[in-house]
This record gives sequence, C-alpha cells and structure tokens, in this order.
Amino acid sequence: MFKLRSAAIAVAMVGVSYAAQAQGVEVKHLQPNPKAAIASGVWAGDTLYLSGQLADPVTPEDKAKGTPAVYGDTEQQAMSELNKIQALLKEQGLDMKDVVKMTVFMAGDPAKGNKLDFAGMMASYTKFFGTKEQPNKPARSAMQVAALAAPWALLEIEVIAVRSK
Repeated sequence: MFKLRSAAIAVAMVGVSYAAQAQGVEVKHLQPNPKAAIASGVWAGDTLYLSGQLADPVTPEDKAKGTPAVYGDTEQQAMSELNKIQALLKEQGLDMKDVVKMTVFMAGDPAKGNKLDFAGMMASYTKFFGTKEQPNKPARSAMQVAALAAPWALLEIEVIAVRSK
C-alpha cells in the first residue's frame, strides 16, 4: 500500500511540475537533504506543496539501554507534525494561515484497539486552526489507512499553502 501511495504521490508531483512549467510557472524543489528520496516540498508559483510529515519522538531511542524511541499517542504525534509543518512554512515565509488544503492519513492506534483517534488529532489541530489568533480553517481530508511507512506512526499530515499577494 505504501509503494502504491508513494508512486501515486510521485506521479502527482511530476504532473504538478510539468503542468506548472507548461504554464510558465516557476517550480522550485526544496531539498534540504540531498540524499532524501523526496523533496520536503515543492513550490509551483505561489503554491507550496509540503510532503507528508511524521512525528519526532517524544523520548528518543537509548541504544545503550536498549529502549526504543517513544512517539506518543495520536494527539502527541499530531502536535509534533503540525509544529514541523509550521516551522517548514515559516522557513518559506509562510504561516498556518496560508494553508489552503490539508490531508491527514491516519492508522488505527494499537492502544485503542486499532481504532482511529480522530478526537486526539482534532485536539492538536484546533490549537493551530480556527483559533482567535489564527481563524483560518483549511479544506481538509482525513482518511484511515492500513499502515504508514513508519511502523510506529499513527498519522501523517501533508499540506498545500499559498502565498497571499
């Protein structure tokens, strides 16, 4: 499933790139890690397509003690991912108010009987969108997937943001 989704994303990004170039739109790939298989984002004119983000560990792995990293529950992972998205947007001169579309891929939480913790995702989401300070509420899709690329991941979030003129 991951390979199929990755292939579909790659084809879509190539399509966006070619369509933008055909219309005379400047395309810029953000590649902070040249060894990475994908760009962290792609600018097509004034539109930024950010690749899906996974959470950073709440507690890092301790190889000396043989303890694995802990990534937390859905709410903690969503908070980590949204903070990463906010930082990536800021690096590009954007903010969460510029997000026009969000896609959330969610896997069932083993701690909740493999059920989605939509409420946990929303608890973090509502700290970034629809607030008094930042009233923007982007278009959003959220869907359950069988699994994500990282076995510990409970969700992955990608966004599209547009620079206002």
